Amino acid sequence: MTEVKVKKESTDPVDIENRIKELCLQFPHGITDQVIQNDMPHVEVQQRAMAINRLLSVGQLDLLKNSNGLLYRLKDAQSASKVKGSDNQEKLVYQIIEDAGNKGIWTRDIRYKSNLPLTEINKILKNLESKKLIKAVKSVAASKKKVYMLYNLQPDRSVTGGAWYSDQDFESEFVEVLNQQCFKFLQSKAEAARDSKQSPMVQRNSSLATSHEVWKYICELGISKVDLSMEDIETILNTLIFDGKVEMTIIAAKEGTVGSVDGQMKLYRGVNPIIQPTGLVKTPCGLCPVFDDCHEGCEISPSNCVYMAEWLDF
Repeated sequence: MTEVKVKKESTDPVDIENRIKELCLQFPHGITDQVIQNDMPHVEVQQRAMAINRLLSVGQLDLLKNSNGLLYRLKDAQSASKVKGSDNQEKLVYQIIEDAGNKGIWTRDIRYKSNLPLTEINKILKNLESKKLIKAVKSVAASKKKVYMLYNLQPDRSVTGGAWYSDQDFESEFVEVLNQQCFKFLQSKAEAARDSKQSPMVQRNSSLATSHEVWKYICELGISKVDLSMEDIETILNTLIFDGKVEMTIIAAKEGTVGSVDGQMKLYRGVNPIIQPTGLVKTPCGLCPVFDDCHEGCEISPSNCVYMAEWLDF
């Protein structure tokens, strides 16, 4: 009979470590201890734990936590060099903040994901800030709270509020000026179309403008101290649509056409209301969402209405 040879899996520590790293490459989002155990059933629990701990100690693995338990993920070489010399807890907090990206993460969420006490987290955050690895950014969503992100990242618009906020304060005057100028541009385009004395359809088409044209006009005016994007201008144009001053039309456009997105282009034109609004609508009461709850002597009443006071003062 032919002798059957059974291949013995290596239990050498280096081979185990290399196999764990290979598994991490196959599953970039991380692997659980169960995945390692299923792949290497011949390796004892103690050997497996020693290999994982060594990879963690030399900064080749990241230890993460999700709803299913602990995850091991191969550490990026650049990230590893930044936190070289830090202990495992500090590396864990840094990794959690890195995963949050430019939207940042609250201290509460860091505590939940790391399972570390708050005092320890605060100490680690101060240490990482002193090394200029992370930074704290105030969020417009909660003025008294801070989110943490990597030091070299530009905060997301959802954190800073974008062009409409300065030091967490909403720039209402700036927004109003942009509203007026965008409407003025569309109005002038509509007037030029009417003065052309062409057919109604040609006049209508001539009065349409793309958001890119409006954006270019605003940029050339130089009224903004911050760089405005097309998205910012479209936000302003949307407010004009809600006010009934502008209407929008969507048409098909060739790929690569300036101002087009996914084969579509938005066109805007200034419009004049057919019927002027009544006097009641122009008062605060005419548009008040809590009109039915407003009674004299109650918490909401005409006597203490700040909007009515401002309107009468105007």
